[in-house]
Amino acid sequence: MNATRREMILQRWNVIQHELIPELRNDIGVLTPKLERVIHILEWVRIETFTQESWSGTGRPPHERAWLANAFVAKAVLGLTTTAGLIERLTIDRALRRICGFALCKKLPSESTFSRAFAEFAEQHLAERVHEALIKEHLGEELIGHLSRDGTAIEARERPVRAPATEPESADAARARKAQPGKKRGRPRRGETRAPAKASPIQRQRTQTLAQMLEEIPVACARGTKCNAQGYKVSWNGYKLHIDTADCGVPVSALLSSASMHDSRAAIPLSRLSGQRVTNLYDVMDAAYCSLELHEHCRSLGHVPLIDHNPRGGEKEEFEPADALRYNVRTVAERANARLKDEFGGRYVMVRGAAKVRAHLMLGILALSADQLMRLRQ
Repeated sequence: MNATRREMILQRWNVIQHELIPELRNDIGVLTPKLERVIHILEWVRIETFTQESWSGTGRPPHERAWLANAFVAKAVLGLTTTAGLIERLTIDRALRRICGFALCKKLPSESTFSRAFAEFAEQHLAERVHEALIKEHLGEELIGHLSRDGTAIEARERPVRAPATEPESADAARARKAQPGKKRGRPRRGETRAPAKASPIQRQRTQTLAQMLEEIPVACARGTKCNAQGYKVSWNGYKLHIDTADCGVPVSALLSSASMHDSRAAIPLSRLSGQRVTNLYDVMDAAYCSLELHEHCRSLGHVPLIDHNPRGGEKEEFEPADALRYNVRTVAERANARLKDEFGGRYVMVRGAAKVRAHLMLGILALSADQLMRLRQ
């Protein structure tokens, strides 16, 4: 970080500590540590500038949209689970109401207004845009040693989407399908030509643009199963959140997928997203990402892959001692997932639909990133 940016951050910190917070104390009384935390995070993310940019000239004016956006960030910081709970807290907590920007002499917007605003913010990817700008501003010029990649289960309050029913196959179509030659095993004979094998999703991703990859990632609610830390299989209905976390504990990028999608399919899109924001040296992943294609992809980016070996029934290959020490850094991803769920509302997702679930989680990631950056700058 250059000296000018460091001075700007210190100046902003001094303004909050010595001017803004004392003024609010004189205006509305005692501020709890939680409310001071809300003030600091809102000041760091500056979400109001992005609500003004996306205003189309209709609906609520930009300053009122900024108040609603501030309220949803505060909802993540305070760990409130529902919009109704947020409105109730704003009703009884004059300090929080004033911090978010709402006038004390006016009635709060209705719950339907809050819900419509949240749906609009989700459609505009507001939290994602603010998070990207935050990471570029504070880590864009830094050299990140390790990026740790991990996926975490997100339980949803909705049923898995069923695959569309297929029409019954006709007798003629069944006979034609059976008449087709099956896939031959073993080596081809001399002079024999065979159709090329179908490319795997990871192989196909290496030839695609980021937009094409993101479009192909399934986001419908589904049934997911994975092994926990103790080796037991756990299942859930919902989604997976895939996160790249820097070794300083700050989430750099994230994407949402169906719970049924394998973690390895998120590796290349995440690496592209993170590469647009920061520069890193090592890509650290667990055995779920073990594949030759991902090793080659990491090297093509100029990164060193540190991927735990998956023996798949064979003999496990251990890390070299120096690489084993570096691989231990991957715990920052697990800590980031735990903080998102325990402190910033990621454990209880009450909204429905992939867009709203993504928005809810990204608001938590935005608050987590700002909070971790503040810890690093103190």
